[in-house]
Amino acid sequence: MKKIIALPLALLFLATFSCKRTKGDSDSSDISDTEKVEEVAKTEPITISKLEGSPAYADAELVLDSPSNTTIAESGEVDFNFAVNSYELGAQTESPNAEKLANSGKGQHIHFILNNQPYSAHYEPSFKKEIPNGVHHLVAFLSRSYHESVKNENSVVVKKMEIGPNPTDSIGIDVDAPTLIYSRPKGEYAGKDTENLMLDFFVLNTTLSEDGNKVRATINGEEFMLTEWAPYVINGLPMGEVSIQLELLDGEGNPIEGPFNTVNRTVTLKP
Repeated sequence: MKKIIALPLALLFLATFSCKRTKGDSDSSDISDTEKVEEVAKTEPITISKLEGSPAYADAELVLDSPSNTTIAESGEVDFNFAVNSYELGAQTESPNAEKLANSGKGQHIHFILNNQPYSAHYEPSFKKEIPNGVHHLVAFLSRSYHESVKNENSVVVKKMEIGPNPTDSIGIDVDAPTLIYSRPKGEYAGKDTENLMLDFFVLNTTLSEDGNKVRATINGEEFMLTEWAPYVINGLPMGEVSIQLELLDGEGNPIEGPFNTVNRTVTLKP
């Protein structure tokens, strides 16, 4: 009887020891590729660096020819006609950044932004836009083919538009106040375009510096303080939804009042 009982006990001991050894001693070959990718995604830090190497286009100019009167009696389609000087719409921007970043095959264009909503891109200087009743804040600026804004005092048009009879200003628009305008990133990115995401914005009626006004970027909960008005590249982002918040702050780190000075956007990254 003792021998019969001893054999199952021995087998139970060996099985238990074997299970413990298998769990404790498993090597990297036992980990699935999905688990490895998830582990890398969790540990890779999000970083922001200044984008270099773009042509300056210091003489580029954008002028709104019409409508010459931005007070329009009726809502509906508005014909916009811009003059573009020292800059070629539809051309590919000659820069290594065209290969590094998401790039439009249609070339250089105009970013048209109403009330700091996501921009529409226009590759011709004349187009129609549906503008609803109300008081609106219009910003339009020149963009390189990879969507980086041209940053000089003549490359941007800022207008207050009043549309319809007795329009109401429900936003509180002051075109002369310090204002933050969001541009990129926008929408969905896939494949190679997910590797380097450009962060770009326009600042109006202010400058940025270490001791003065600045922009706080919060990306997936991580904060970055931007003290120079420049394009930036975001690296280390995981696949899926990415949350981005930009805030215009004063020299003490306090939010600067204004309807557009805190903006939240979500973009999606796909393999």
